[in-house]
Amino acid sequence: MLAKRVITAVVLLAVLLPAIFLAAPWVWSAVSLAFLAAAGFEWGRLLAVPGQPSAAARRGSVLALGLTLAGAAMLALREAGAWPNGALTGAMLALTAWWLFVGVAHLRRHDARAYGGGVTAALLLLGCWVALDELRRIGPAALISAMAVVWIADVAAYFAGRAFGRRKLAPAISPGKTWEGAAGAVAAVILVGMLADHLGGNAARQAGWLPSVLVAGLGKAGAAVVLIGLVALSIVGDLHESLLKRQAGVKDSGATLPGHGGVLDRIDALIPTMPAALLLHLLAG
Repeated sequence: MLAKRVITAVVLLAVLLPAIFLAAPWVWSAVSLAFLAAAGFEWGRLLAVPGQPSAAARRGSVLALGLTLAGAAMLALREAGAWPNGALTGAMLALTAWWLFVGVAHLRRHDARAYGGGVTAALLLLGCWVALDELRRIGPAALISAMAVVWIADVAAYFAGRAFGRRKLAPAISPGKTWEGAAGAVAAVILVGMLADHLGGNAARQAGWLPSVLVAGLGKAGAAVVLIGLVALSIVGDLHESLLKRQAGVKDSGATLPGHGGVLDRIDALIPTMPAALLLHLLAG
């Protein structure tokens, strides 16, 4: 299992890193859209009635196709010029608000299928893709630093939870998650973010490094509060997908990535966090 995880991670890095750092922005747009469409296929299948594989495959295919076509059309429009003034900020604000209020309501009700089903899933995934695309257009540092918040939080939560975890965060949804793990995630993200700002200075801010952008605009205390909010959003996304899988009666969203499960398993925490990260850049600019 470990060998599969490592090989898959190496292959993913070999695809993603050149697309982010070396290629033109539209290449990353296309690559990330392919990943979001794959996640859409998995999400669509999770929304289907358990025990009906053909219906699940149809639902997943429709969602993936819809995302691909909508994303391709939006990419063509974006390559032709900037989005209308205020449209991007409004969209990212709406997506962030959805996750903060409706997404949390999903978790409280223990129901991840309500509120529009496939249409809602498509809009949330498409919004995440737009955010990933626009962050790359700001610069590779803006994209990597936003995703790093989620990665650092995930790793820190795992190790802090294993070492100190006692109180369950959401036992009916994801029994392995603890409040101590969440606290470890917050501490790690703030620590690494402040250290990165200290070491990077003005160069990091000009490159779009998210913690440095936050410190420049809000000060260290304000930046720490916002980073806590981003970690909370990543946890909401993770729990939301866990609830989807629990309701569908499956362990993983798919088997696309050997050793890792499905694409949705790997990007669940990015879906609510990336629109919020882009919103912060837009407001700072």
